[in-house]
Amino acid sequence: MSEQLNVPTMAEFMAAGKKPEVLFWVGCAGSFDDRAKKITKAFVKLLHRSKVEFAVLGTEESCTGDPAKRAGNEFLFQMQAVTNIEVLNAYEIKKIVTACPHCFNTIKNEYPGLGGSYEVMHHTQFLKSLLDEGRLTIEGGQFKGKRITFHDPCYLGRGNGVYEAPRELIRKLDAELVEMKSCKSRGLCCGAGGAQMFKDAEPGDKEVNIARTEQAIDVKPEIIAAGCPFCNTMMTDGVKNKEREADIAVMDIAELIANAQDL
Repeated sequence: MSEQLNVPTMAEFMAAGKKPEVLFWVGCAGSFDDRAKKITKAFVKLLHRSKVEFAVLGTEESCTGDPAKRAGNEFLFQMQAVTNIEVLNAYEIKKIVTACPHCFNTIKNEYPGLGGSYEVMHHTQFLKSLLDEGRLTIEGGQFKGKRITFHDPCYLGRGNGVYEAPRELIRKLDAELVEMKSCKSRGLCCGAGGAQMFKDAEPGDKEVNIARTEQAIDVKPEIIAAGCPFCNTMMTDGVKNKEREADIAVMDIAELIANAQDL
């Protein structure tokens, strides 16, 4: 991307004596994974487009501790969590938005017990609130009439009961939303959950992401929409495994909206 994206840090806001409307928690994937960085950029463009005053922690942000906790290292999790909570509380953060359901779930549900209570939103919820307030408009553009299926991230859907925000955004694109056999509260993991992203597969006769991709392909989508960087990776790998990358795209909801707007 050639154009400069202005992403202010909390330190800059503090120095100017200002407070942002919301803190954008980027997360490890959104910061370091090349594919997930594109989701981060798409979301930032939408924030700018909606004139949201937001900030990031920048180098002061570290991993929420989700992978450590899910892998059973409670000690490391608490160390990582407390470090982040101290930074967040020092800045008197009230509201946090993130494009990663793992960060969302951890900060929303695990941090209060360690002294960090905030209003936490997944980026699809936040985008829907911007839409409801009339700050963001969505035109179908290139996705009008396209068959799109949404893969529910475990920590967004079954973990926190958020099913409608992402689907509402897809409908606003004038796309045809098609549901997989396992969806919403009956959703199926992409195969990366529980820190599985970072370790070898368990024994079995089929990779979880392949089984999930087969469910997606069954409904003949042109696009598999995701709301999580890990799901995005797993579904992309599944589509490549089936040699369907030429006719099925895997895109985050933020990317769909940003692309529809030609941002």
